[in-house]
Amino acid sequence: MIKQSRLPKGAGYKLTFSLPANHPAGAVSVVGDFNDWTPGAHPLRKRSNGTMSASVTVPAGSRVRFRYLGTDGHWFDDPDAHLVTAEGSELHL
Repeated sequence: MIKQSRLPKGAGYKLTFSLPANHPAGAVSVVGDFNDWTPGAHPLRKRSNGTMSASVTVPAGSRVRFRYLGTDGHWFDDPDAHLVTAEGSELHL
């Protein structure tokens, strides 16, 4: 699940990337053009509500490309993205 929250005064958006806490098993990070595709820069952390999540802030009008990186180099996309291509998931803000 991806939650988009508009920041005050048109400062952009806060994006929260969320997955069930144990699916997939092991460590997961969200990697994309917002962090120069750096694995581990935004790890999803377990939350008390049974999910794991990470948040980033991006400018309004952005096209955000991203993927999730799990244990053992397993890359996967988010079906809740606006578009999923061979290069990954996309959001258009």
